[in-house]
Amino acid sequence: MTTTAPADDSLAHITPREKAEILAQALPYIRRFHGKTLVIKYGGNAMTDPGLQQDFAEDIVLLKLVGMNPIVVHGGGPQIDEALARVGKKGTFVQGMRVTDEETMEVVEWVLAGQVQQDIVGLINAAGGKAVGLTGRDGGLIRAHKLRLIDKDDPKIEHDVGHVGEITAIDPSVVKALQDDQFIPVISPIGFGEHNESYNINADLVAGKLATVLKAEKQMLLTNIRGVLDKNGELLTNLTAREIDALFADGTISGGMMPKIAGALDAAKSGVNAVHIIDGRVPHAMLLEILTDQAYGTMIRSH
Repeated sequence: MTTTAPADDSLAHITPREKAEILAQALPYIRRFHGKTLVIKYGGNAMTDPGLQQDFAEDIVLLKLVGMNPIVVHGGGPQIDEALARVGKKGTFVQGMRVTDEETMEVVEWVLAGQVQQDIVGLINAAGGKAVGLTGRDGGLIRAHKLRLIDKDDPKIEHDVGHVGEITAIDPSVVKALQDDQFIPVISPIGFGEHNESYNINADLVAGKLATVLKAEKQMLLTNIRGVLDKNGELLTNLTAREIDALFADGTISGGMMPKIAGALDAAKSGVNAVHIIDGRVPHAMLLEILTDQAYGTMIRSH
């Protein structure tokens, strides 16, 4: 007796012919990006909603099966806040960066590398992929030193944000070795310093640097927003690095968006062909952005 997967009722109205058309439309994109590296920053709702988690894992496995090389860099802000609350601490932020004292750093490490990373690895493996979890320590992947955070309004003021790191070097050899063996790397944004100390690094910045070092075709940021919005709240779907600079200058981009866009901008200026800021609340947003003409967020082009 054979069993078939239950039909998704929401797709029942699509005829076989329409399904074939949809698949055929994806073909030029599959051909164009075959063998190319995609660095995906996974965060926000896509990471905490069970249905969206499932969609994300399926998307990653599908991209790998059609010949692309996805690499996942994950965040974990809400999970860290939850764990800190359990030990009676409250997270504080300066200019979008989490202030990380010794105790907070310990919590960050066990939440990111122990809990969140392993959840993602499990989801991808359950969806039929072969995921492997890494931190910046593995294979000497992410070297860092203490971040000197200069006040954005007064350059004479420097904020001490504790064990927050700035990347000094990325050695991607462990990632390349895993890719070549058909594994999907899942990376926690924890770096290490010259005295073996650990650093909490903004996941958007890790994704941007990794995409640059690997000369990735695309960097994708799954977030809780529709993308970059103009002053009227309209989505800007296609921007150049120069246009982004202008949006920083006139204050359109501010607050928690700043590190996200700063990392994306660096990657676009450093040779990553396109950086996509995608609404992770849309089911399968990543596949839709990569394999269709429709924009599901903001694409920042290198030129």
